Amino acid sequence: MTESADSSAHLSEKLSLPTKLAFGAGDLGPAITANILVVFLLIFFTNVAGIDPGLAGSILLVGKLWDAVNDPLVGALSDRTKSRLGRRLPWMIWGGIPFGIFFFLQWIVPRFSDNPTTNQWGLFWYYVIVSILFNNFYTMVNLPYTALTPELTRDYDERTRLNSYRFAFSIGGSILSLVLALVIFRLVTDASQHYLWIGGVCAVMSVLPIYWCVLGVYKRVVRLERDRQEVLAANPVESIPYLQQLKIAFTNRPFLYVIGIYLCSWLAVQNTVTVIPYFVKNYMGLSDEVFTQAVIAVQVTALLMLFVWSKASAKLGKKAVYFLGMSLWVIAQIGLFLLQPGQVGLMYVLAIMAGFGVSTAYLIPWSMIPDVIELDELNTGQRREGIFYGFMVLLQKLALALGLFLVGQALQWSGFITSVAGEPAPVQPESALTAIRWMIGPLPALVLVIGMALAWLYPITREVHAEILLKLRDRAEHSSQN
Repeated sequence: MTESADSSAHLSEKLSLPTKLAFGAGDLGPAITANILVVFLLIFFTNVAGIDPGLAGSILLVGKLWDAVNDPLVGALSDRTKSRLGRRLPWMIWGGIPFGIFFFLQWIVPRFSDNPTTNQWGLFWYYVIVSILFNNFYTMVNLPYTALTPELTRDYDERTRLNSYRFAFSIGGSILSLVLALVIFRLVTDASQHYLWIGGVCAVMSVLPIYWCVLGVYKRVVRLERDRQEVLAANPVESIPYLQQLKIAFTNRPFLYVIGIYLCSWLAVQNTVTVIPYFVKNYMGLSDEVFTQAVIAVQVTALLMLFVWSKASAKLGKKAVYFLGMSLWVIAQIGLFLLQPGQVGLMYVLAIMAGFGVSTAYLIPWSMIPDVIELDELNTGQRREGIFYGFMVLLQKLALALGLFLVGQALQWSGFITSVAGEPAPVQPESALTAIRWMIGPLPALVLVIGMALAWLYPITREVHAEILLKLRDRAEHSSQN
């Protein structure tokens, strides 16, 4: 067998359990921080720091817009990184500790002035700057990590299984972060210190798994990088300018469908998780612990269903699994809109139903991206995982920013009343409660239906992917013979 063919066979081998576990652990830290920020940061701004909801939403938007700028940049730079550790691991090694430090700094409430207006703007700029710095290091850690997926294996179903481990840790991290929050709510008697403790504990627990991932995949990544460099030396490929790479990526029609599917799924996820605290506390009249338990119910279900959906995908296909999950999720969102105060048991049932769909939002779009990358390789002769994963992560963060910003603006327009830690909770006007109900039900349901329509049109089936890999293998063998 030729050297190129050897490399191709090596890339398609099954992964060991320790490698899968180590790879999955790489998403634990980013999941912990992302989940805590989504669930608690907006309500921390409005109910602890005392920032107006419109201004609070703007803080999140500014940070994420900057984050959107650095995603494709880090993706392209990681594609071009030259190191014996491969293209991705050096970014994770150097970004891990600052990632934890700046996450913690987001939960401090400095005081800039006794004048409320001046203090509001001081807090605004403090949180904007810390958010920008945190998101820079989040990207340094998370984006190269996500780009490891197609580098570790080329097997169609093995990638879905690999993503199952990744998102098991991801959802597990989200659940762990909320369990920690529940423990802190109960053990720390000073409510004003709850989020500071959450930030500190989660910062430490987010950094350590990054280095578990690096150590666990290190040997395989080094071996694959050596193979990749040998293939490039034998078959040099002309570098394509960055803007032209973007043009090629966005002329890849399946990639556009995946972008749409992913954006719709995550916009619904982020909007729902952001609004749940307001829905449970202000509309249902329940406590912090109850809304945390409701989110845990969603995420535990999503975690358990990951492996069920992964097996179902091998038999039914990715699109069919996505449709099944989304259908249950849409029903759950409409049910939440119709829910009445006092129907706590039904609320948990609907949360579990939503978890069935949230699981497919994690699993399916990410398992589609490696297929798109191989189609691009067939068309261009280059593998640009960083570019494609950069835009996927960019869209995830844009969906988060857009969701948080719109929630903040909607609360502001509806007359939502903010509070400061230690003060009695205000009674919200009917207009604010109505806005909260619409944001928890019909609006995310509509977005999910649009995502289902795009999934129906997605063209890469298992058979199409097998044909792509066959053409790539034939090309590699032809090049080695020449």
